[in-house]
Amino acid sequence: MKDMRPAGRMWHLYKMGGLTPALTSMFDVQSAQQMAFIRSMLKEQRKDSLFEIPLHSMEIVVFDLETTGFSPYNGDEIISFGGVSVIGGEVQSNHTFYSTVNPKRKIPDEIVELTGITNEMAADAPELIGVLSDFLEFVGQRILVAHATGHDKNFLNSALWRTSKVSLSHRVLDIMMIAKWLMPKRKNLSLDSLLHAYDIPVTNRHHALEDSLMTAQLWSRFMEEIKSRNVDTLGDLYALLSHH
Repeated sequence: MKDMRPAGRMWHLYKMGGLTPALTSMFDVQSAQQMAFIRSMLKEQRKDSLFEIPLHSMEIVVFDLETTGFSPYNGDEIISFGGVSVIGGEVQSNHTFYSTVNPKRKIPDEIVELTGITNEMAADAPELIGVLSDFLEFVGQRILVAHATGHDKNFLNSALWRTSKVSLSHRVLDIMMIAKWLMPKRKNLSLDSLLHAYDIPVTNRHHALEDSLMTAQLWSRFMEEIKSRNVDTLGDLYALLSHH
């Protein structure tokens, strides 16, 4: 039997995905506003069909997350977001997003060494819901692109569900899948290997924004090859990738 006392009713509404003014008494006003914004953004995202968008003018955000580990549903957390806007194949290096996140847990030593994000830095960083809201505002209705998207999508979905009881509705393209289609005989499709193959300078690996910028350069090079194969729209690209 459901607990229908006032607190029980609010928790039931929260679990059912209903955002009501009652929630503002459970969360601070700012968090409630951020949650409402996140839910609104993802609802709007579902309305538009993007398959007819010409690739030469398609607006995307290439993004990357740094995390405490690999298991978002087993205690690991996001510690930084990075993203950069790209139009067609043109990287908008002056239009970027970066923020660290307070994971509210200890960052393992190997992750500190890998990312350069210390526990002291994380302790001073904003909380997840605020950064998630800011990141989605930066993304808007644009398509998301990342390298090996499974990791990032799992963490984003976990974060969205825990903070706002919604799932990611943006379309996500995987650079690694595009590489697999463009270079079917290539065995190593790691980001480092692909950057080396295209002579893209490696700056600061495992920094969310730097990785996003390098991956965006890779996307730009891929776009040149995609156009040469007479692939004109996002729908065309999806159709080809579905076979890989």
